[in-house]
Amino acid sequence: MSNGSTFPPHRRLRGTLLIVLAAVVVAGLGGWLAWRSPGGDGGGPPRAGQPGPTRSAAKGADGKDSGKGKRDGEPGGKGSGDSPGDGSGGDSGGDSGGDFGKGDPHGSLKGKVVVIDPGHNPDNRDHGQEIARPVDIGNARKECDTTGTSTNGGYAEASFTLDVARRARTLLQEQGAKVVFTQDGDRPYGPCVDERAAIGNKAHADAALSIHADGSGAGNRGFHVILPARVTAGPADTSAIVAPSRRLGERLAGRFIAATGSAPSNYIGGGTGLDVRSDLGGLNLSTVPKVFIECGNMRDPKDAAQLTDAQWRQKAARGITEGITDFLTG
Repeated sequence: MSNGSTFPPHRRLRGTLLIVLAAVVVAGLGGWLAWRSPGGDGGGPPRAGQPGPTRSAAKGADGKDSGKGKRDGEPGGKGSGDSPGDGSGGDSGGDSGGDFGKGDPHGSLKGKVVVIDPGHNPDNRDHGQEIARPVDIGNARKECDTTGTSTNGGYAEASFTLDVARRARTLLQEQGAKVVFTQDGDRPYGPCVDERAAIGNKAHADAALSIHADGSGAGNRGFHVILPARVTAGPADTSAIVAPSRRLGERLAGRFIAATGSAPSNYIGGGTGLDVRSDLGGLNLSTVPKVFIECGNMRDPKDAAQLTDAQWRQKAARGITEGITDFLTG
């Protein structure tokens, strides 16, 4: 070594080496034992009682009145959120979308039939007498159809529903589905709510969806999906479609949130985005899985800004398409 240092005697060097070697062995053995112990950093099993991943689901109760500006019996109209009848179709306060992600939102829909019902008709306003005619919805008689609502700026719900429906049709057809419309702006008015249901039944639809937008008070925001309650009265019997319709509604709600960034309604469904009703002929008379979606509230300025935006409507159409596809491929 430099600076004049000398090596220690040979005997002393051997002792030092033995002490160092023993220390290394002890340290290595201790590390191996730590690695093998439960909860250690070496990849062993977690400690008993260690919490794993959890999933929480919002729960809430039905029974809120939307105060919607539409006519009685229409989505969100008088009694919105109430479910006359036995309501055994399930409480909307349950899990919102517990099945999300089980299907393939981009899977093939070849061989599947989807019926889309664009709510109302742009020309209903010119046919007040015809659409006021009462029809049988199973457990009551309601008017044939209504004019729907509009934004404060005059953008009609009927124009919104037809635009979103056409966008969704294009996306569904690209995935191989046969898409049937209840109306495509090609009728003078209507069709009546009973005929809307009959079109889906006749087509033997694998899934049917009625597209709407709400007309509640300012400050009421978000979308909600309306599910059929169990109704067995007159020509109505929803017993067979309550369960699959709920699955459709849950998938639809989940994909709609993901595609649009919209939150579930803050005034219907207790935060679940789901509502069960028995006063809608389009649901009562359906024999195929069917739901309604209220895409937002046209009377709220913030929601209206989205509903009148073409790019947002394309997102809504994508969410609808992915929800239906998820349901049909799950």
